[in-house]
Amino acid sequence: MTSRLYPNDLYWFNEGTHRRIYQKFGAHLTGAGAHFAVWAPNAEKVWVIGEFNGWNGEGHCLDYDLGSGVWQGEVPGVQAGMGYKFRIQDKAGCILSDKADPVGFFHETTTAPASRVWDLSYDWQDLQWMQKRTNNHQKPVSIYEMHIGSWRRNGQKMWGYRELAEPLCAYLLEMEFTHVEFMPVLEHPFTGSWGYQVAGYFAPASRWGTPQDLMYLIDRLHQSGIGVILDWVPSHFATDAHGLGLFDGTHLYEHAHPWQGIHPQWQSYVFNYGRHEVVSFLLSSAFFWLDVYHVDGLRVDAVTSMLFRSFGRQAHEWIPNREGGAEDTEAVGFLRDLNRSISQEYPSTMVFAEESSAWPGVTHPIAEGGLGFSFKWDMGWMHDTLEYFETDPLYRKYRHGLLTFRPLYMDHEHFVLPLSHDEVVHLKKSLIDKMPGTATQKLAQLRLLLGMQMATPGKKLLFMGGEIGQWREWSPDRELDWNVLHDAGHRGLQKWMQSLNHWYRRQPALYEKDDSSGFRWVDWQDINHSIISFLRQGIKETDAVLVVANFTPVTHYGYRIGVPRSGSWSVVLDSDAVEFGGAGLREFRAISEPVAWQEQPASIVQTLPGLSVAYYKFSYVQSQVGSFGL
Repeated sequence: MTSRLYPNDLYWFNEGTHRRIYQKFGAHLTGAGAHFAVWAPNAEKVWVIGEFNGWNGEGHCLDYDLGSGVWQGEVPGVQAGMGYKFRIQDKAGCILSDKADPVGFFHETTTAPASRVWDLSYDWQDLQWMQKRTNNHQKPVSIYEMHIGSWRRNGQKMWGYRELAEPLCAYLLEMEFTHVEFMPVLEHPFTGSWGYQVAGYFAPASRWGTPQDLMYLIDRLHQSGIGVILDWVPSHFATDAHGLGLFDGTHLYEHAHPWQGIHPQWQSYVFNYGRHEVVSFLLSSAFFWLDVYHVDGLRVDAVTSMLFRSFGRQAHEWIPNREGGAEDTEAVGFLRDLNRSISQEYPSTMVFAEESSAWPGVTHPIAEGGLGFSFKWDMGWMHDTLEYFETDPLYRKYRHGLLTFRPLYMDHEHFVLPLSHDEVVHLKKSLIDKMPGTATQKLAQLRLLLGMQMATPGKKLLFMGGEIGQWREWSPDRELDWNVLHDAGHRGLQKWMQSLNHWYRRQPALYEKDDSSGFRWVDWQDINHSIISFLRQGIKETDAVLVVANFTPVTHYGYRIGVPRSGSWSVVLDSDAVEFGGAGLREFRAISEPVAWQEQPASIVQTLPGLSVAYYKFSYVQSQVGSFGL
């Protein structure tokens, strides 16, 4: 690969279709030195300063290409690892704050960070994984969302990428998650931003190690059979002086008007998706992580803020589009370009949308007017479900619709059911602490919540700490409260999550048909008792799971449940089992009776422990009275 910029590169960059500017822009070693290239069309002069010239701004002035706005040149004596910045003089003759490289591969961890010239060579050992991975629409997807700096620590010292690799692989294998999703690892100046105020779109956060250290972590995860999803933030970027903002003295990457260029909630810059070069920059960032770091998916943060110019703004503080509407048509075009290009070159990867509005067709094909995402986070399910669980069980019968509404829209998109980091911060309480009642009841309800998430159509995501019942809200400044596992109830919860993942991955009825064709109510109308039951169906007609859940502490004896076949129905997972911290009140097996019930041809009679969920599988036929036929 040569770093020389050819006319086609500049044309595609200016056109907004270049997907790999990282191969040409930034710093690339040449043997005798390095080739530098940077986009700064409104600058009067651009120098490269660094360790190779004593940080002297008069030493190496780059040449300007008038047609493209790109400055480039060869600098001798540059070696791998050396620090550098771009010094820019604007049209008025003023020297601006020195800038880090927008396409830099590695940056210093300092208050005014320089970029570092870096060789991205790495000997990957994940060929088998890369050849077999798929986009997972009919595969199990159970994602462990985590923040690298606060999963484990040595006292106050954060674990780095390489230090994390073996313990994390072992834990995810033990817990049987299929994927891990890292909160943003793109370079960000402020740890407290959780990574969502990005400054380096082509560099991993140096506070946790080098590029090769992150590659090693991803490589080891792949060798362990675990997919890797990166949280990617093309919606806004950090305002730090060394970053992209006012890069050449003008609003280059961001909109000029504050009603478009500054996000009022996050006080960060908003990308100008109408500028072709910005589109090339963002497309290239996405492909960089797919190409160079072998990631299996991108979770696109804050999509709703990109779709609507009015998002988070007062009624009089946003600028309509050309038709007078609130939709950001340029951002829509960029998202379609992103998903179209990734599906063309990486059909085995996934792109997730964190999108909370009713925008139609987020996961529909672009040719049909959709945005083309692989999956959309079901924020409605998350908020409704957590609101229901936070309700005192005595009053849950009045909120029953929060449980039963989702099937009305489950076919609208391809969904992920998230229990994410956003729900366990800012005084929202941890998952377990949201639950009403005693400590024992809280543990039971968290097992019930996780069991319902796994049984509900859609892929799954759980933020770290939820699987052990951490009591405190998550903080990026400390490790998870692993000490809760000294308590048998929390160990039982962790084992329950492990068993859910184990069963989910081995039971096609729970993942093959994540829409209405794989779901049928048995009974949603027992409002007074807050009990629901439903069937999940796989591609094979006989492959089904019966799910029964009781959302109050009252145990019901002799409760009749309709079933589609006569014979033996065995409990394969029970959140009330003693091994998970329950009371063990449920019968292990039920023989059906020829009593039609709840529009089913037969029925079973069971004990339903309070605050519990169970999965049943059909065992054998006594006399055929019906088929699953969902």
